[in-house]
Amino acid sequence: MDFIPYGGGHPAFKIGLKPLAVENWIHVDDQLSRYLEEKERLYAKHPELVFLAKEDSLGGQQEVLDLLSDHLPRTFPGSYRREDGKMLVAGREVDLKTTASPLLTAARLVQEDLLLMRWSEQGWYLAAGSLCFPSSWSLQEKFGNPLHIIHKPVPQFGSGSRNAVLIERIFDNLQVDQPVWRMNWSIYDDDDLYHPTRHTEGFRQGGDALAKFIRVEYQTLRKLPVSGDILFTVRILINPLERIAELPECSGICEGFIRLLLALDVEQLAYKGLTDGCDQLVERLREMAAGHG
Repeated sequence: MDFIPYGGGHPAFKIGLKPLAVENWIHVDDQLSRYLEEKERLYAKHPELVFLAKEDSLGGQQEVLDLLSDHLPRTFPGSYRREDGKMLVAGREVDLKTTASPLLTAARLVQEDLLLMRWSEQGWYLAAGSLCFPSSWSLQEKFGNPLHIIHKPVPQFGSGSRNAVLIERIFDNLQVDQPVWRMNWSIYDDDDLYHPTRHTEGFRQGGDALAKFIRVEYQTLRKLPVSGDILFTVRILINPLERIAELPECSGICEGFIRLLLALDVEQLAYKGLTDGCDQLVERLREMAAGHG
């Protein structure tokens, strides 16, 4: 799959959901061990920051664990093997029989963050989540909140906005047999996976565009058949900005990225931390595009 939402094919600040083929639901690469090790470090050091769950969410949590326990060894037999109630993955054993926090067990299997959304009379709210790799937000501040509060900081996505209404409608109408996906991107000063704050996002720290990293979020929504809850997965992929220069389609990607950047308004630039660095970023992209011209 093409994980380049900044190449012009995925306009920024648009919902842009597309039908998801189940084989593309979860992604495994050669960084699997690194991601799982970082999750374990965070679970041990900051458990209250990276996992929270409502007591009444256990049914949905178990559905997620059951789905992944079936999907992973069948789709990625070279990386996952299930035996005796355990999953063997990346040199470790994960006990699948634990019942205390099934979503936490499920999150220990994959590189994705797992967030469980549940419906109430106030709308869809965040009922449980393992969030080890946030892109400038924290689980504690969003936990238990409905969608319109969760999206409040995003330009044109707050309560009462057209996008907020559309997102609620999408959640209401999501079908079990038709999951969906979208992507998002941001710029950071480093390639750290755990980013609960915005202090290294965009060009807030200044510095050279050469040292920046593109952080892509591959997001999926999947409705669970029994509980009716919706699982929101977020897979983080990070690459140096300069990696674009190594791609055969560099010129086209750079030109598409430039169009996206120039289309951002003042509020959107500020949200992405690019108020003071957009011109510098555009100039570097033009240089890379010219180098492949």
